[in-house]
Amino acid sequence: MDRRSLIKKAGIAGVLTSGIAPAVHAQAAVRWRLASSFPRSLDTIFGSAEMLSKTIKAMSGGKFEITVHPAGELMPAFGVVDALQGDTIEMAQSAAYYFTGKDPVFAFSCAVPFGLTARQNTSWKDYGGGRKLLDDFFAKYNFRTASAGNTGTQMGGWYRKEIKTVEDLKGLKMRMGGGVFGEAMQRLGVVPQNMPAGDVYQALEKGTLDAAEFVGPYDDAKLGFNKVAPYYYYPGWWEGGADLEFFINVKKFNALSDENKAILNAAMAVAATDMTAKYDAYNPIALKKLVAEKTQLKAFPKAVMDAGFKSSMEVFADHEAKSPEFKAIHQSMRAFQRDQILWNRFSEYPFNQYMNGVKI
Repeated sequence: MDRRSLIKKAGIAGVLTSGIAPAVHAQAAVRWRLASSFPRSLDTIFGSAEMLSKTIKAMSGGKFEITVHPAGELMPAFGVVDALQGDTIEMAQSAAYYFTGKDPVFAFSCAVPFGLTARQNTSWKDYGGGRKLLDDFFAKYNFRTASAGNTGTQMGGWYRKEIKTVEDLKGLKMRMGGGVFGEAMQRLGVVPQNMPAGDVYQALEKGTLDAAEFVGPYDDAKLGFNKVAPYYYYPGWWEGGADLEFFINVKKFNALSDENKAILNAAMAVAATDMTAKYDAYNPIALKKLVAEKTQLKAFPKAVMDAGFKSSMEVFADHEAKSPEFKAIHQSMRAFQRDQILWNRFSEYPFNQYMNGVKI
């Protein structure tokens, strides 16, 4: 008698007592740990990891669980890639451009200056070959990636003084995510500082930092930057759509059953959508509150934007000359971006331009 016939005749109770339970019940429990590069207080970003954990537990009936740990609990915020490479943890949640000290290619997995918007980023990775190019690169670090959510276009950061000209950037000590953006800003005279979000307030308060960029109004208000730096600039031209990511240990992923792989992939998609939706919902409310509390909201002068664009393109060219891998990924992204800009001219740009000019 085959297994299916036995189940049909004996019923589930008989199957369980006979020791030939269905595969879903026979699977061993899976327990993973995820280390985040972000503090628990950031309920948008860290909340994405918590949503992942909650969804996986519900979908698996508790057979697959991932415990999530904020920055500093298992390891320092920027220690997660080394931990994955050394098989210390199963997953991480981070921003890839934090690790451009290892290789500038890391930046493309999160955001680069004058790069892709949130939707373009997802589309390039999923349907433009970007994810495969990046995961082929990340294989040497023993992880693969999936989006943990996109912030959308970020703000240009908090400054203790006004930025009226490019000259005002010279000597400015600024906290930034790092990577290609940091190199571009260095060419404009900025002194880049890469530090965890939780350390920035005190550095601004003490004056060891002159400026800091993080994400946008909702997170920035939680971190209190408006209390120690009065000028809030926009747009964050270095992060048109920053993709936060889950880094998954390749060996651990390959060891999962097909069912658990599907559960993990589905749960990551749920978490990513949830994070982006939260930012779109919460940022406008937070911005209005910041302005009401006397934050001075200012646009970067066009001359500053133009200087940033020029210096960024020079940095890209330098890295392309040194790294075929960097060049291949950069050229893939820009080719995709050109088509997106063309389409945008006839779709969202004229629609948004009109809607911005009417009263609703």
